[in-house]
Amino acid sequence: MNSTQYNIFTNELKDGLFKYKEVTGLVAVGSMAEQDYLPDKWSDHDFAVIVETGYQGKFPEDLSWLPDNGNIVLFFQESEHGFKVLYDNGHLIEFAVIDIEELYLLKINRYRILIDRGNVEEHLKKIKKITSQQAKLTFANNVLLGEFITSLWIGVGRYQRGEKVSAHDFVKFTALKSLMILIEKYLPSENKEIIDNLDPFRRFEFMYPDLGEEINEILLKPILDAAKQMLNLLERELSEYLDARHQEAINIMRKYLSNK
Repeated sequence: MNSTQYNIFTNELKDGLFKYKEVTGLVAVGSMAEQDYLPDKWSDHDFAVIVETGYQGKFPEDLSWLPDNGNIVLFFQESEHGFKVLYDNGHLIEFAVIDIEELYLLKINRYRILIDRGNVEEHLKKIKKITSQQAKLTFANNVLLGEFITSLWIGVGRYQRGEKVSAHDFVKFTALKSLMILIEKYLPSENKEIIDNLDPFRRFEFMYPDLGEEINEILLKPILDAAKQMLNLLERELSEYLDARHQEAINIMRKYLSNK
């Protein structure tokens, strides 16, 4: 979907929902919010439809309000309030249908209000602040470094046991996530404004091109090699943020890896 088609879809969505008096808000999030970066041909439509209490079930039951609804090939409910739709042209939309109180169940860091008939903006300001505060709870070095090291330990152990799928999850997702949060927390970047405090994997390459390429190469390595190289990367880039306890734990982890 090119930018013109994307904008047409957005406008048709807005116009279609505006006709329903029970719709009090339409909020674009993610790329659709057009904050710090614009949607591209790979972007989906990600939004929340805010309705009067009692009408949450109406819109998932009848998708006639969606643009091009005759071309939908897949629709399912993925959570209590969340739904996904895939069109025959490959375009994906993700949306929630909620009332104003349920809006506080969402984590939102970037948004654009397309319909506001219920003081939606004031609620979103509060939610964005809450989201930011909750994200910062994961920024404590002791927690991030602890999660990184212990996730490597668990992943390597499971690999040796034969649980290789689980090992990839712990080493190349859980441990890596903590490492990337640390990188984004401390290392400078000319594009720091596009950081996603909900998902450190998003747009990482645009902030750190060289590190992004290096990490992608690490992900292609076998588990033991990947774990060793992730430790090397941590010590090379973030050594000044490691205290004696962390360094001792890293040394123990290296000995653990050398015996495998």
